[in-house]
Amino acid sequence: MAPQDKNTPPPLPEPLRVAVADSHTHLDMQDSSVEEALAKAASVGVTTVVQVGCDLAGSRWAAETAAAHDSVHATVALHPNEAPRIVLGDPDGWSRQGAREPGGDSALDEALAEIDRLAALPQVRGVGETGLDYFRTGPEGMAAQEASFRAHIEIAKRHDKALVIHDREAHDDVLRILREEGAPDRVVFHCYSGDAEMAKICAAAGYFMSFAGNVTFKNAQHLRDALAVAPPELVLVETDAPFLTPAPYRGRANAPYLIPVTLRAMAEVASVTEDAMATAVAANTARAFGY
Repeated sequence: MAPQDKNTPPPLPEPLRVAVADSHTHLDMQDSSVEEALAKAASVGVTTVVQVGCDLAGSRWAAETAAAHDSVHATVALHPNEAPRIVLGDPDGWSRQGAREPGGDSALDEALAEIDRLAALPQVRGVGETGLDYFRTGPEGMAAQEASFRAHIEIAKRHDKALVIHDREAHDDVLRILREEGAPDRVVFHCYSGDAEMAKICAAAGYFMSFAGNVTFKNAQHLRDALAVAPPELVLVETDAPFLTPAPYRGRANAPYLIPVTLRAMAEVASVTEDAMATAVAANTARAFGY
């Protein structure tokens, strides 16, 4: 792909015949307005999106946006890299607001209390993305991540909301903490990153696995192997836009309207028709987020 192409939005894919949802997106990080993004997505059969919060400001925005748009549902949380940032003042955390002074555990408690308040709102359908990220946060931040993750699990259970998990290079500990705390009724592994063996563990526990555009990447055979063994009733599709744009558009900005590209690739991996995959993920997403 020529470098200049990276600034050109990918073309609209052929519309899906069966409408689906983007189970995980970040409209607040995309260049278009919410209205433009939703209209473009709807034009290709992506009629619902789940807007995901990653910090306090983003979670408030997600809740407000979902309240204003019937086709948007919200989740609220402190991203795993945001928790140590709050406690330690870590400049390498999730937020792009620049370095901040350490706040300590009391600041984390205050932030979690606000997430708890937002989670009670009817338009908020999930608590997340929360979990563990050992790629970006080092050992000094792991205690804050774990404390935050455990608190989010409790919030999700108390409000009967889906738990949306960010799991980056932390599979064993994420699964362990879910066992120790007792998982909510509905758990979604966003941007599923495990292998086929982990998919079997998730399936046995009834956890949803949401696949993103990276399932199309050449170096992601482990994701395709996982999808091939994942039960059809536990599979979701997402963009994680503006990240993880599916091939052949990798390197350009992602957006909900590109869901059909990923879904068609998933159908091929799972050896089912496009309509069958779309029907399954549409029903699964509604069940996962309770709408």
